[in-house]
Amino acid sequence: MPRRTSISSERRDYIPIGYLDADTVISNKAFAVYDAHPWTFALLTSKMHMAWTNVVSGRFNDDYQYSNTIVYNNFPVPTLSQPQKEQMTAAAFRVLDVREYHSEKTLAELYDPDLMPDDLRVSHLELDAVVDAIYRKRGFDSDEDRLSYLFGMYEQMVSKETKK
Repeated sequence: MPRRTSISSERRDYIPIGYLDADTVISNKAFAVYDAHPWTFALLTSKMHMAWTNVVSGRFNDDYQYSNTIVYNNFPVPTLSQPQKEQMTAAAFRVLDVREYHSEKTLAELYDPDLMPDDLRVSHLELDAVVDAIYRKRGFDSDEDRLSYLFGMYEQMVSKETKK
């Protein structure tokens, strides 16, 4: 199950997300997505989701205060085809495989922007390209570009909900 802590350093390019077995007890300082597909991991560990988190999440000092109700539940996700899910799954497994190459390091060490291994950074950039292309074929030039697109999707989501 993917797990993320509720507070993460604002210095990070990605909030560390880990997989845990079913016997692990999750504390009140973390969130879990039970029975999550690997493509869900890809979405949550992407620049797209980080751009959303950076703007929508609360703050504890300057660090991200992640919320399942505000950040996760409101994150716009397009309707995904099976081939898109398979692409994201492959990208997610690549990130997880590269992390295994560095199994002696903690997630905090792996995602420290000053210490992040180059191969892990490259695997994340590849994952970002896959996720970006699912949202928009021509990709995005910046986080501001991603946010503009995401908030447009969010407005459509809210509009549909209010019409029900």
